[in-house]
Amino acid sequence: MKPLRPGASPPDFGTPVRDFLDAGFDPDSLESLDSAAQRLIDRSVGSAAALESYLRDWSELASRIDGEVARRYIAMTCDTCDEDLKQRYISFERDIVSRFRKLEDRLNHKYLESPHRKSLDDRYAVFDLRRARAAEIFREENVPLQARERELTTRWEGIQGALTVEFRGETLTPQQCAVFLEDRNRATREEAFLLMARRRLDDRDEIDDIFDGLLDLRGQIAANAGFDNYRDYRFAELCRFDYTPTDCEGFHEAVELEVLPVLETLTAERTRALELDTLRQWDRIVSLSAREPLRPFTTAEEYIDLTRRIFRAVDPSFDRDFEILERNGVLDLMSRPGKAPGGYNYPVEDVRMPFIFFNAVGTHSDVQTLLHEGGHAFHTLSTRDEWLREYREAPMEFCEVASMAMELFGLERIDSVYDREDALEAKRNQLRTTIEDFSWFATIDAFQHWLYTNPGHDRDERREAWVDTYTRFHPFVDWTSHEVIRDWMWQKQGHLFGSPFYYIEYAIAQIGALQAWSHDRENHEATIAAYRDSLRLGGSRRLPQLFEAAGLRFAMDRRMLGELVPKVIARIEELDAAE
Repeated sequence: MKPLRPGASPPDFGTPVRDFLDAGFDPDSLESLDSAAQRLIDRSVGSAAALESYLRDWSELASRIDGEVARRYIAMTCDTCDEDLKQRYISFERDIVSRFRKLEDRLNHKYLESPHRKSLDDRYAVFDLRRARAAEIFREENVPLQARERELTTRWEGIQGALTVEFRGETLTPQQCAVFLEDRNRATREEAFLLMARRRLDDRDEIDDIFDGLLDLRGQIAANAGFDNYRDYRFAELCRFDYTPTDCEGFHEAVELEVLPVLETLTAERTRALELDTLRQWDRIVSLSAREPLRPFTTAEEYIDLTRRIFRAVDPSFDRDFEILERNGVLDLMSRPGKAPGGYNYPVEDVRMPFIFFNAVGTHSDVQTLLHEGGHAFHTLSTRDEWLREYREAPMEFCEVASMAMELFGLERIDSVYDREDALEAKRNQLRTTIEDFSWFATIDAFQHWLYTNPGHDRDERREAWVDTYTRFHPFVDWTSHEVIRDWMWQKQGHLFGSPFYYIEYAIAQIGALQAWSHDRENHEATIAAYRDSLRLGGSRRLPQLFEAAGLRFAMDRRMLGELVPKVIARIEELDAAE
């Protein structure tokens, strides 16, 4: 079994037993792949037990390919300047993954056409639903288009990874430059913001070229599969069985009615506290207190130690899980030139271990991010004993509950690493951000709905649609004289490029996480036990059942936001009174 990335050792607490693939299987060889898949295709499946064995071996093969994709993607994003790493990833996607998609369709049809399929027990109900959907939308002519799609996304990642600016004699990454947005001096904040924003504008034409290419490819993929537009195709591909585009539109309206009035009040409070006439984009995250910005760590070792102490305060089992990650070297956390932007938890399927990638620079926000990615990693570890590949990962809407709930569990125990004043400030700021995030979730999701239901639009129309969408959900920020920055700020949102329609998940999950946070404040032990139990279910249940297992309600409507937002505001007021 290969390690998590080149140069690393296999996990030190065991790897899954390989029953089907022989020791000489080479995932980079079309011959090896074809041979293994053909053995499955030719296999006689004469009973329900034999069908289960077939599924187990298919899962092993798929996990081996997925694991190799993960390793190559991790290597590339850790060093976007290395052209060889980029080409190794692109070529694997183009040659091996494309071939496997075609073979997997045949494997899928063998399962769907088996007379013993209906004899399997209820454990396979969700798997069966997803496999039927995959067969419905698969078209062989889409395989090379999807490979090209990944190549274009990789181009965008390369542009982002190469971004640096010269700020006061230092060469900084975007993440390092963003630290100055917390500076007490407004002129410093403005200088840092405009420097980075203007640098991004240098690439806007190339990024628009990339995005036009993605829109064309995705439109053709949808048409090939018989869909009127890519949105409807993507909802089918993502197996969104439990909500529709109409539900998403209902969420957008709920944000307008339940969140924006609260944001108006919070914005007015921020503007008064900072003694400003209007709030600019560079005024949005600076602390409202006179305290200096919190810098809780400077090295990866300090970062890991601090976050582990928070996990321990939530529950000692999370500290033990995180120690597994640290011990096995599956953390790449600090910002440096050449790294792809953002952060992720990537399960490496053939060894069933997570890898956490991030760009930390020493802020409290970084602590929250590692709590978030840690929640994802604990989810991955919780399903490690599940042999069915599809059940080792839940729907993304619930994966994000695991991460966002952990952020809030950790936030309420931030006193374990900060002094009283810093803890109060961190809690207030994060809870305000939790409310503000709903407006951004609605912005990105609504923009995507427009993008893919208005095929053939030109760049000016796209820009105008973005501005309309942005101002709909962010009417309280003053962009005077800097409208051009606002008009292209969508280009830095990676989900639009690499994970289309992956954003409403955050809204659904934040609603779930806030419910878990509310329960946690009332009964910590029961909440953590339900959280743990729900993670172990992986993807073996539908979304409403996963939420129910965690003690939550699956909803994204005005009523739910109307219940949760006041609870967050009440907690902020409670923290204000405690100061």
